[in-house]
Amino acid sequence: MGAQILIVDDSSTDRMVIGNMLADFEILTACDGIEALQVIETHPDLDLVILDLHMPNMDGFQLLEKLKAGKTPVKTPFLILTNYDELDKEIRGLKLGAEDYIRKPVNLESLRVRVETHLELNRMQRLVEERLKKSTTLLQTILEQSPIGISLSFSKDPFRPGEDLPPIINPALEKITGRTREDLLGLGWARITHPDDVEKNLEYYAALQAGEIKSYSMEKRYIRPDGSVVWVDMTVAGLRLGDAGGNGHISLMQDITARKTAEIALRESERSKSVLLSNLPGMAYRCRYDRDWTMEFVSDGCRELTGYGPDSLVGNRDLSFNELIAPEYREELWRKWERFLPEKRPIHEEYEITAASGVRKWVLEIGQGVYDHDGNVEALEGIIIDISSRREYERQLQFMGEHDILTGLYNRAFLEKILARDAGEADRTVVLVDLNRLNALSLSYGYTFSEEIVREAAARLLALATDERKLFQISPERMAFYLKNSTDAGEAARLCDSIISALSGIQLIHAAGCGIGILRLDETCRDGDAILQNASIAAEYAARKGAFQVCPFEKELEERAKREKDIKEELLETLGNEGSRDIYAEFQPIVDLWTGRIKGFEALARMRSPRLGPVSPLEFIPLSEELQLVVPLGRRITGLVCDFLEEVRRAGHDDVYVSVNVSAIELVRDRFLDDFFGLLEEKETAPSRICLEVTESLLADNFDLINRKLGELQKRGVSVAMDDFGTGYSSLFRARELNVNYLKIDRHFIDKLVHLPPEAAITGDIISMGHRLGRLVVAEGVELEEQKRYLERHRCDLMQGYLFSRPVSPEAALELLGETNPAEPQPERGV
Repeated sequence: MGAQILIVDDSSTDRMVIGNMLADFEILTACDGIEALQVIETHPDLDLVILDLHMPNMDGFQLLEKLKAGKTPVKTPFLILTNYDELDKEIRGLKLGAEDYIRKPVNLESLRVRVETHLELNRMQRLVEERLKKSTTLLQTILEQSPIGISLSFSKDPFRPGEDLPPIINPALEKITGRTREDLLGLGWARITHPDDVEKNLEYYAALQAGEIKSYSMEKRYIRPDGSVVWVDMTVAGLRLGDAGGNGHISLMQDITARKTAEIALRESERSKSVLLSNLPGMAYRCRYDRDWTMEFVSDGCRELTGYGPDSLVGNRDLSFNELIAPEYREELWRKWERFLPEKRPIHEEYEITAASGVRKWVLEIGQGVYDHDGNVEALEGIIIDISSRREYERQLQFMGEHDILTGLYNRAFLEKILARDAGEADRTVVLVDLNRLNALSLSYGYTFSEEIVREAAARLLALATDERKLFQISPERMAFYLKNSTDAGEAARLCDSIISALSGIQLIHAAGCGIGILRLDETCRDGDAILQNASIAAEYAARKGAFQVCPFEKELEERAKREKDIKEELLETLGNEGSRDIYAEFQPIVDLWTGRIKGFEALARMRSPRLGPVSPLEFIPLSEELQLVVPLGRRITGLVCDFLEEVRRAGHDDVYVSVNVSAIELVRDRFLDDFFGLLEEKETAPSRICLEVTESLLADNFDLINRKLGELQKRGVSVAMDDFGTGYSSLFRARELNVNYLKIDRHFIDKLVHLPPEAAITGDIISMGHRLGRLVVAEGVELEEQKRYLERHRCDLMQGYLFSRPVSPEAALELLGETNPAEPQPERGV
């Protein structure tokens, strides 16, 4: 197909004449600029446009301007038709993008020559562009697919890219350096070169730019963005582009990081071997396979290990290495080599040697045979290392693994190991000593105090130990004797007497408490943990009976322990669940002896388990203290008391209080006061309506601390009652100092009123003393009218007991209060 030529002219005659003259080409026509624009849009590959400037609707200038302002540039050459007197229009047309012009009237031969010339120029230009495109594609393919990094730079400055011609950087170079083309252009190669390589690289580069060398090669490092280093083998050559591009350079780079890493590792390995042989805490050797272990080579570490220089051992000059080996190990070492060498297995053997100083040292030998082509042993090679420190450390670890750190006695793990070893044997007995109050003493006086008691007790009991009667520390507060071959049934009893005699002489041991449990073992007793558990159960029950009591283990104790375990599990579950109602409160009225009105209630904690049924407070309260659950238990009961007091207030009884028992564990806590008043504030309960009851035994060990806290409670409106008053020496002795409002006479004194004549009972004296101290007196456990009349005669203030009411539910307590203390109901809070 011939070239496409568009003739744009408003004269149909001119279009026809020009078209006939160019009939051997493909001719398209348009009568004005608008039609020409449409043809150009549908034929973007036109070879030439002959354009008349003078046309209606859209003239030639407007068409050129439109095409010039378009988003896609038009590459088609324009030949404009002008008149002879329109030089300014010719210039304007050329500025708008026309390639040439012909003046009217048109000389057809001249027009054809111009047309053919421009078509040829256009053809040549397209041919050049096509070849350039192919060359560019080829170069781009080489750069993209090359496995080595390539860069072409046209700048002399190693820190900046070229300004005239942009540098060329291929993807392989981006991958090697870990940086994008934009990063490399922004930084320049010198800034990403490792500091140790920059100076050498710049020297080479300066020589290249000065023309002193044509190229150079070097191994260098680049720093990646993450700080890692990549090694490259780089070749750089000058790039001279004359006036077009000035002086540049081309760089070819290959990643050699793996090779350099291997080389560095090899050098480090060689260096490490040299350092190892020089600093080995022992010696490297090569010896013959003979009974003397005749040395052929010994490293310098021989002197430090054995006390002899290498020359003394090589060739057995002064002595053989076999003479250094402790006699008891020589034959075993030889037999082991005999077993391992035929199998070509390396040897790892620990034994003792005797150094020149006469000191024995433990060594570890790691060696193997050297064989000829026939598999015969040529020599032995290896290292011998001093492991004396390690063996001593292992000995210490073994000691620590078998002994208690505090007392130095054998520990529980070692006892369980012995029990497992002796499983199935008869005539064995475990006697366990339980210092049952040791944890409480630690909380009160610190661990140093309790540790001193344990150390002294252990020292005294150790004097009772023999080879057949070893002593073990099985926990901080428990020690146990393990008796073997104890055929004499009275031996354990005599040992218990000796234990009591030894420990009772320690003044502080009475504060720690002491219970002794005895467990006889038969052939069926195999579980060490169960054995110690049963012995501990017996000792614990002995301690409950009093100090220095003895209790043999019986099956009934195990059943009681199982029940206690079940109760503990129920307590943990119940107190961990805020919505549980298994822990609740009952309320026993406290009655004014003179008016018969209820002045208050004592809140009593109760437990009802779906699995165990009702659980006595005598069971679950001590267990809650043992589990350190008495704090959440106290908070639960106090919360129920606050809820009950709100119901009491609504019923119109603002003058009624409720007393709550508080334990020593709660009171000695640093946050007790903050937590207690925080709960009252949360429940909107007035402090004046709460009375806290403390027992005399609680004050025995922490009088000053607890009495100070009781005073703080009183200052903030809370009443305090001393429960079980009169049963202990300290409460009577320091009664005047006590920060309490009520003294509650222990029911022991109330019970005596029935059996003693009035003149023999001292209950009246206790009441009188309480009044003289300015305290109100409450009598507990009043069950008979006779007791009540005695209390009235001696002007007791309040009473509490079955005579008036047992502990009852909150609903029953409110009903009882309504019958006894009529009052006007109160509105809801905030109404």
